[in-house]
Amino acid sequence: MSDILIVDDERDIRELISDILKDEGFATRLAGNSDDAMAAVNAEPPALMILDIWLKDSKMDGIDILKVVKRDNPDVPVVIISGHGNVEIAVAAIKQGAYDFIEKPFNIDQLMVVIRRAMETSRLRRENLTLKRKDHSTAEMIGNSGAFRTLVSQLDKVTKSNGRVMLTGPAGAGKEVAARYIHTNSNRASAPFITVNCAGVAPDRMEEVLFGRESPERGIEPGLLEQGHGGVVYFDEVADMPLGTQSKILRVLVDQQFTRVGGNDKVRVDLRVISSTNKDLSTEIEADRFREELYHRLNVVPIAVPSLAERREDIPLLAEYFIAEFNSAQGLPLREISDDAQALMQTMVWPGNVRQLKNLVERVLILGEGTAPIEARELPGEEDHAEEEGRVVLSGAMASLPLREAREAFEREYLLTQINRFGGNISRTANFVGMERSALHRKLKSLGVVTSAKSGTRIAHVDED
Repeated sequence: MSDILIVDDERDIRELISDILKDEGFATRLAGNSDDAMAAVNAEPPALMILDIWLKDSKMDGIDILKVVKRDNPDVPVVIISGHGNVEIAVAAIKQGAYDFIEKPFNIDQLMVVIRRAMETSRLRRENLTLKRKDHSTAEMIGNSGAFRTLVSQLDKVTKSNGRVMLTGPAGAGKEVAARYIHTNSNRASAPFITVNCAGVAPDRMEEVLFGRESPERGIEPGLLEQGHGGVVYFDEVADMPLGTQSKILRVLVDQQFTRVGGNDKVRVDLRVISSTNKDLSTEIEADRFREELYHRLNVVPIAVPSLAERREDIPLLAEYFIAEFNSAQGLPLREISDDAQALMQTMVWPGNVRQLKNLVERVLILGEGTAPIEARELPGEEDHAEEEGRVVLSGAMASLPLREAREAFEREYLLTQINRFGGNISRTANFVGMERSALHRKLKSLGVVTSAKSGTRIAHVDED
């Protein structure tokens, strides 16, 4: 959308206008009939159209072309020119969406003023629409663990391409933040980022939501794909997309065009697609719940987003970030986190991952008092760890074991937790628990605890062999 399309059946007129515009620094394309005009628009929408009303030997006149162009490309301003001008034609053209109407023979200076105003109005309209669509959700990546650094390294490799990315990982791990990071650092950053919540749209409405609809009563209602033209469309939890829609999305990925519900004309779009899932799509394919062809189209670059358990080192950083965010957005207290609270948060179970951590931080800030550091006693579940100061409550299973077995079970779970808290770093773990590194290695071996690499970090687990 960077040139001006001149449509006039008189060769001398269109070439004269083209020469004038070129002298003013504009690029131009020329069309002498309706077929050439529509082919040019469909190949690449122009920045502006100069359109003659009467076109000899054409299937469509200027008003017909105007209707189609404004329907499919509402951002393209159209200036109507005619040698048979009258008030009725001018009114009809303006009603159909023309920016202005100029009679032949026209004054060159007048034409240039109209063109410049039309293009400036169109630019301002596009900027306003972009600002309205702009989503201010965060794309900031927070962390310093090995798993986090591996993730960011992979994301950085795909930001400058248009390759389709499939993000996998558990719910709440931050897949949408990763998708926004790709968008923000890509050459499409100024274009829309559109999220399609595949699990949140009723199956019978999915196609209308994606493709939009046309009706005589309500006209054209653009869908999410059309709204995302030029930008990124993010299919959140794509495994939940209805099977019938999957086949149509597959066709959109191949052709980059679709038909609105109730319409007949093709709508062309330029989109980059990012998708995510917390399900095993291989299993979904075997169960005939997901199309294998679509999977291969979407899974060009697979990237795994680690769970919070795989990046426990990042928990204090994430918690501090959320505290600052809630302070800025909601005016909640700006509190530090005590060492005991940090240690407890790093050892907690997080089935909801980063999303659960964020919710916990908000809860503590809302229910807490003052700006004193957050203490371990304020965290949920801390009351289960100690009924009285200095006492630890045993589980029923632990209490039923002989002392030696109970001690081994406790040491195993304690060391597993500490090693994973420090991202598999044995030296830091030894320093914290107060053991020599060699002694810790011997203890781990006796307890059957080993570490292995996963997602760019080391995870401790019990050796099953």
